[in-house]
Amino acid sequence: MLKQFFNKLPRKSSSASSSSSKSGTLSGSGQSNPGNGAAASGIPIQRTSSSTAAPTRSATVKRMSSAVFPSSVVAGIEPLVSFKDVPNGEKPNLFVSKLNLCCIVFDFSDPNKNSAEKDIKRQTLLELIDLSPNYRSNSSGGGGGGGEAEEEEPMFDPAWPHLQLVYDLLLKFIGSSALDAKVGKKYFDHSFILRLLDLFDSEDPRERDCLKTILHRIYGKFMVHRPFVRKSVSNIFYRFVFETDRHNGIAELLEVLGSVISGFALPLKEEHKIFLSRALIPLHKPRTVGSYLQQLTYCVMQFLEKEPKLASSVIAGLLKYWPVTNSQKEVMFLSELEEILEATNVVEFQKCMVPLFRRLSYCINSSHFQVAERALFLWNNDHIMSLVAQNRQMIMPIILPGLERNTRHHWNHSILNLTLNVRKMLSEMDEGLFTACQKKLEEEEEQRAALEEKRRLDWELLEAAAASQPVTGKTAVLVRPPTATTTTTAATTATTITSTLA
Repeated sequence: MLKQFFNKLPRKSSSASSSSSKSGTLSGSGQSNPGNGAAASGIPIQRTSSSTAAPTRSATVKRMSSAVFPSSVVAGIEPLVSFKDVPNGEKPNLFVSKLNLCCIVFDFSDPNKNSAEKDIKRQTLLELIDLSPNYRSNSSGGGGGGGEAEEEEPMFDPAWPHLQLVYDLLLKFIGSSALDAKVGKKYFDHSFILRLLDLFDSEDPRERDCLKTILHRIYGKFMVHRPFVRKSVSNIFYRFVFETDRHNGIAELLEVLGSVISGFALPLKEEHKIFLSRALIPLHKPRTVGSYLQQLTYCVMQFLEKEPKLASSVIAGLLKYWPVTNSQKEVMFLSELEEILEATNVVEFQKCMVPLFRRLSYCINSSHFQVAERALFLWNNDHIMSLVAQNRQMIMPIILPGLERNTRHHWNHSILNLTLNVRKMLSEMDEGLFTACQKKLEEEEEQRAALEEKRRLDWELLEAAAASQPVTGKTAVLVRPPTATTTTTAATTATTITSTLA
């Protein structure tokens, strides 16, 4: 029966229209808006009708679908006959009428309002879904992560009993083998995709989970829309990173992209590389990166598995957005960095190892013990140690000063022990180089100490000279209480200055 209904779809795209009622009869042919989950035309079927409200964009920041789609003015509806009670020839028309009945949007802020009508709509939605006996709903679960912050309580849409069924119906419609992609692409158009993507900002994790599955099905079925979907998702990321800094569905969008990226053909197109550098890498910037870092890391790793040459640019991007005041975020960056380095070859590693290990040296010296601990744990990775060993001439002089500072000044005993272990590993790697670097470090420290002592003495001479000169006008000077040493020094300095002027 669904196949007969799909065959009734017109071959030309037309604007969505709602059904008009005349004397309690649905007349003419109508197409429900794709945003409401169906598009069809039909013949009059007896029922009590009411006007349907077109989806409108909320003036405020939307949080739930019930805020995006305002409720209709309901004057009372009556249930339609069951599919089993009509001949096969009338079932497509009855299907259209039931869809039109389901276009009515109820107000769920008051659970006692229109309770009978709500139940009629729910039963009608269930009847439409049951047309496909082998269909299973994937939307009853709690949904994936990716809210504004992990610790916040999720908000659940009171209209979910109806929304879930609508999403189930839409998912079945897209996945049906009777839906011709050439016909469906005219109704699942750019406008529909944009509205669908807007709904990813819902507070309800169950809704975002449904939307994730639907978007994935649309991307797989309608190949002509794939570039537009990728571009639209990129625009969402741009607004999130550089404008709003708030979006609830980033994790779900990244989950969809993870599957999309894994299907990219080799060699990668320039468009896909730009997407990585301009859309994915900047997602490390927002403060809420922890709510979607797992999905983001997976997407980045998919790119590196397909083209390892991107590793140096990914690490450079990570260093660009490296946090300097958020310790927990820094720990997350170190974990992702380890995963990226495991997929990095020697050639790409050499392109970024100098700035990378300068940053790691700062992390090792961090007063936050978790940051220092996570940075020192990198040395337990065999692949990273292999990369370090092959480039020890450049890396050891950079990292050793940080290790030496830790052994002398760090307050945490576990960090001291880890630091000593890393020093021992470097010493065993190349004892001659380690000794040379240590000797050079000692020489630099001696030079630095001598320079600071010279600077201190110069300032003392200047202060003494200033103290011996008369103060004229309102000149502010720093004067120390005179001592025997400073008096002698001042006299000597004054004699020297007088001789020079003479």
